[in-house]
Amino acid sequence: MASAATAYEQIDSRPLTGHQRSVIALMVMSNVSEFFDMFLIGFVVSVLTAAWRLTGFEAGAILACSGLGTVIGSVLWGHLADRLGRKRAHAWCIACFVGFTVVSVFLPDRAWLALALLRVGVGVGVGGMNITSIPYVQEFVPTRHRGLLSGLVSVFIPVGMLLGAAAQGLVGDDWRALMAFGAIPALLLVWLRMVPESPRYWQMAGRPDKAREALAWAMEIPVEQVAALPGRPAAPDPARWRTVFTCHGRSLAIVGVGSFCFILGGFAVQSWGQTLLKDAFGFPTRMVALLFVGVSLADVAGRLASAWLADAIGRRATMFVFGMIGAAGCFAAAFLRTSGWAFYAAVLVVMTFGDGVFGILNAFGGEQFPNDVRSTALGLGYGFGATAKVVGPAFMGLLVGGGYVSQRIDITVVTTAFAFFGACMALGSVVYLFARETRGRELESL
Repeated sequence: MASAATAYEQIDSRPLTGHQRSVIALMVMSNVSEFFDMFLIGFVVSVLTAAWRLTGFEAGAILACSGLGTVIGSVLWGHLADRLGRKRAHAWCIACFVGFTVVSVFLPDRAWLALALLRVGVGVGVGGMNITSIPYVQEFVPTRHRGLLSGLVSVFIPVGMLLGAAAQGLVGDDWRALMAFGAIPALLLVWLRMVPESPRYWQMAGRPDKAREALAWAMEIPVEQVAALPGRPAAPDPARWRTVFTCHGRSLAIVGVGSFCFILGGFAVQSWGQTLLKDAFGFPTRMVALLFVGVSLADVAGRLASAWLADAIGRRATMFVFGMIGAAGCFAAAFLRTSGWAFYAAVLVVMTFGDGVFGILNAFGGEQFPNDVRSTALGLGYGFGATAKVVGPAFMGLLVGGGYVSQRIDITVVTTAFAFFGACMALGSVVYLFARETRGRELESL
């Protein structure tokens, strides 16, 4: 194996090792915590609409502030991952996310504005989780399975909804106990200390010795058996934002606009779905928790299918098909909402396909850029797209109106909102057809 032309071709020629699986599993668990937090705050808000008598504006503000923080975090941590390393940036994401969550537990009653501001901080941490983890995994795994293996980072994110539903079922309407569960991901920092930095980052930073050590660890061989590194010089001043805009503007626009369109529909369901089922269709709180177990399982299945299909039939075709089916689900939710169960069935379609496309969406976005600006560019593109996490919940909050939410939401809100989300998702499907197909291409050739 040591006779391979380059060390990365050497990785391509070998089966996955336990160490490579450890990196994938760590990043999977880290990203699960993102949806765990997102689902918890959705349930917290659905509980607080009664306990704090929140208006539609106040509930929308709390949820939108999480999205605002995600935008900031995507841009910030994506850039720092190229300058300081994928692993170090990811560790700070976790610390930021957990720290602001813990502070939220101790807020006094009716402090909705303070909760909203703290959610900005939580979002900053959450915003960098996927952006730092996907390049990290991509730079450790074989080319032929890169779509599936890097996609796995996003595939199991909806398990966080399942865990959140279990937590809600355990503690009921105790919102402080629900928020306290958000401290659990701090344990991931211990695991993170046991894995090395990305070899591509070390090479970009001018440390070929460290790159070879990381590759030896990944392949579980002595460092002297690692083949030669590709002869690409280190970037003297990596990851300038200006370089991304001037040299990769087209790819940046595709990733930004495309991700915005897909995020909008999925995030609105994730953040407002519980409240709509409870206050628009009259489902009891514990039934809503049970129904969202089904949503999370459908989302996992969709993400796994899109990640696998991306290596089988290509990234663009997968995203187009999944996006169009997700859009159809949105339109079904908008116009076939004669009952709560019909709406729920449509939500399952939206999350299986429209959100299921995230099994490959960010991995495909990262592949649009070269190693030296991958995290920065993905962070910028996803950061723009993540503004949908502000627009979606705020839009829903405005539609619900300024009155006390639990007085019962007007069902026409569902029609207006989901018709708009469906149109956006269809547009996103078309936008990604203009992206560069990357199936089977080595990272060094991008």
